[in-house]
Amino acid sequence: MAGKLQLPPLQALVVFEAAARHGNFTAAGNELGLSQPAVSQRIQMLENLLNGPLFERQHRGVQLTVSGNALYQIVRTSLMDISEQIERTRYQRSTLRIDTDMGFASYWLMPRMNALQALIPGVEVQVSTSPNDYNFRDNNAHLAIYFGSGNWPGTHAQKLFPEDVIPVCNYEVMQKIGSNPAAETLLNYPLLKLPETRPQRWLTWEDWFHAQGVALPAQAGSRTFNAYSLVIQAALEGQGIALGWRPLISALLASQQLFVCGAQVRTERGYYLISAGNKPASAQQEKVTRWLLDEAWNFHHQTALLPKDE
Repeated sequence: MAGKLQLPPLQALVVFEAAARHGNFTAAGNELGLSQPAVSQRIQMLENLLNGPLFERQHRGVQLTVSGNALYQIVRTSLMDISEQIERTRYQRSTLRIDTDMGFASYWLMPRMNALQALIPGVEVQVSTSPNDYNFRDNNAHLAIYFGSGNWPGTHAQKLFPEDVIPVCNYEVMQKIGSNPAAETLLNYPLLKLPETRPQRWLTWEDWFHAQGVALPAQAGSRTFNAYSLVIQAALEGQGIALGWRPLISALLASQQLFVCGAQVRTERGYYLISAGNKPASAQQEKVTRWLLDEAWNFHHQTALLPKDE
């Protein structure tokens, strides 16, 4: 075990540094707001601790001894390092990092970023995305919003949104298939999708057709994209029909850029707000957590008041 550090009072070192820099006790006292005797007293204390002189007293001031100069170099460098670190800390902005996936960040979080930033002024909100499942050990975010079953050991997870999935298409495709098409009708159009995962992480077209009592033919036409934003972009351009996750596509439905063209399917999965279970939350974290939960509640409440999709 390391021994306890034997250090003189910091004020004595500050006085010593000023006296050495000025070469004069009176000038050092003027800088620090101390009298010349007070400066001399603190220097004497240091010399007693070191059992040797730090200055040679001269008629017009003082001059460092060899040991005094060696101490001055160390003290001067250390005090400058402390000062610089204090300045860096003073002007370094507080940050709040939120990790999520690209789809949630693009379609739900980004439209609300101004409101979120206004909630915690002076704090830099950092949003990072990953296509992978949430990994507690590798994650350094203050908060995370991830899709899954809610089972991430070592975390506190609160469900924001259930997995509600509906087929969506643009207006031109909607005009062709009608407002309430049979599930089999969708098979006449390319099915836009994400790559399949093992284990399965989200609802697939096969799952959706199974929920409608229809077997998905092996030869069904499809187009696969490695990002959900590309799936939605393809649907907006009329390249086929996509599975739309609420609340990600809700704004596109409200603006009639996309239209519902099939029944909704709900699973036990969903988007969860995740925080480390063993770390106390900061005031900013708690404020953002409450805001996210309120925003989710407002979405559910507003959706419940909307006319049901035909």
